[in-house]
Amino acid sequence: MKIVDARGLHSPEPFERVVDALSELALGDQLKLIINQEPRPLYRFLESNRYAYKAESFPDGRFEIIIWELPAA
Repeated sequence: MKIVDARGLHSPEPFERVVDALSELALGDQLKLIINQEPRPLYRFLESNRYAYKAESFPDGRFEIIIWELPAA
């Protein structure tokens, strides 16, 4: 699993890092994004581009999002 730790980065850098990492992700692999705020614009991008995700929030304010590519229809 590839990890992108985007805590402390300013927009649009977290989004850009995720998109770059996704371009290198093999089908069946997962990406974990760690970030300080919920990345709602990223969710829309993922849903529009055949990616699924599972988001979890933590008491310290961070979010961890697991992302994977959906198989072609």
